[in-house]
Amino acid sequence: MKPLAGASILVTRPADPDDELIRSLERLGARPIVAPTIGIAPARSAALTRALLDLAAGRFAWITLTSRSTVAMLEARLGSPEDVRAKVAAIGAGTAAAYRAWAGRDPDLTSATYTTAGLARTFPRGRGRVLCARADIAPPGLEDALARKGWAPERVDAYRTRMARALPRDARDALREGRVDAITFTSASTVHGFVGAVDVVRGNPKVVCIGPVTARAAREAGLRVSAVANPHTIDGLVDAVVRAVTR
Repeated sequence: MKPLAGASILVTRPADPDDELIRSLERLGARPIVAPTIGIAPARSAALTRALLDLAAGRFAWITLTSRSTVAMLEARLGSPEDVRAKVAAIGAGTAAAYRAWAGRDPDLTSATYTTAGLARTFPRGRGRVLCARADIAPPGLEDALARKGWAPERVDAYRTRMARALPRDARDALREGRVDAITFTSASTVHGFVGAVDVVRGNPKVVCIGPVTARAAREAGLRVSAVANPHTIDGLVDAVVRAVTR
């Protein structure tokens, strides 16, 4: 019997028709409920345009990729992967895979953990400009850590995060009727969006987070965290869901 047979799992990250999390849950017998608590919108700014021109001109030593949405922004805004004329540092295996699919090559550096702290630890010491193209609501810790290693980080908004006003009706009904076995969170922003969009949660759905930063946000929001992925990847998150639901 599949370990998640019949389990209803709420997926709060932005909707993606090719979502590996949903596919993995389905393979294990679960019934994913797609309920995005955040949305991603393009960032349009002179600062981002200037940064991308400098990137294509080879004026940055590195660019950091902290999510698949950052890779999607590069694909939408640049003419070719060859316009990334800098070394590439990716956070976690998922972001690295997204870059590989677009650029046809591996990043120069990939952190083992799905955290900006892990990326900063992996980053070498050196000098030069580092383009940190990130979400508009991302905290500033990465830039501070790179500066301490001698680099000159330059932060620009790669995309904007929009909090959901409400969840889809099937998700609301499942939460109100106590039919959700687990809720997955893949970022602190998905936690914040969930708290702002939900009114009633009945039953005892297990809260499962992709990493410690997300788990801290969930606890600060008053949620009881049942499991944290280790490693901090989608595969690790799925394993954590299995542990939480079958415990």
